[in-house]
Amino acid sequence: MSTPATPSGSQPSVDDRNLVPTGPATATFEDKANAFWEKNRGLLIGLCVGIVVLLIGKGVWDHLAAQKELEIEKAFAAATTTEQLKAFAAANSGHSLAGIAQLRIADDAYVAGKGAEAVAAYDQAIAQIKIGPLASRALLGRALAKAQAGKGTEATAELKQLASDANQPKPLRAEASYHLASLAAEARNADEVQKLADQIMQLDPTSGWAARAMALRASLPAPAPAPAD
Repeated sequence: MSTPATPSGSQPSVDDRNLVPTGPATATFEDKANAFWEKNRGLLIGLCVGIVVLLIGKGVWDHLAAQKELEIEKAFAAATTTEQLKAFAAANSGHSLAGIAQLRIADDAYVAGKGAEAVAAYDQAIAQIKIGPLASRALLGRALAKAQAGKGTEATAELKQLASDANQPKPLRAEASYHLASLAAEARNADEVQKLADQIMQLDPTSGWAARAMALRASLPAPAPAPAD
């Protein structure tokens, strides 16, 4: 029996069981970025402009601060007399160089024998420098100025504090100890001089203060021997 011919005009059947319905295309990262930009364009532009303004402002501020610092340094270098140093310190109170100016003023007053003026200037220097080697120098200078001004008890107490302070540099402690030994020598206290000379030898045996302490000790009578038991 012959197979019937396929009728003309008919279409072959299609198995549509595995076909996936066509939906909207998935958005790419670029599409999302463009959409975010369009939605927040004004905010982003304002943020960028703000950052640029801040950076420019910081640059200008840093430049002005550097210029001011340079002017202060030049003014300090130009101050060579006591009056100029006083004017500089008054105009730049709180700056570290103002403290150094006060230290120079104090040193000049001490050298000139003006103990009371030196003490006041050292106080100003200590208040502004506060920490570090120069602050320690100011503390030592004030103690010596107090001795010069006739405040021996205060001077001795401050020198002892410096000599015994392990946080202070050893050379400064040795110098403080020497000045204590000098005061003891003036009082003809050979035992105290001996003790302080030994202390200096332990602190800084190669320093000039050690040599001076030995010479000071040699200038006094030998300490009395300890009584026999």
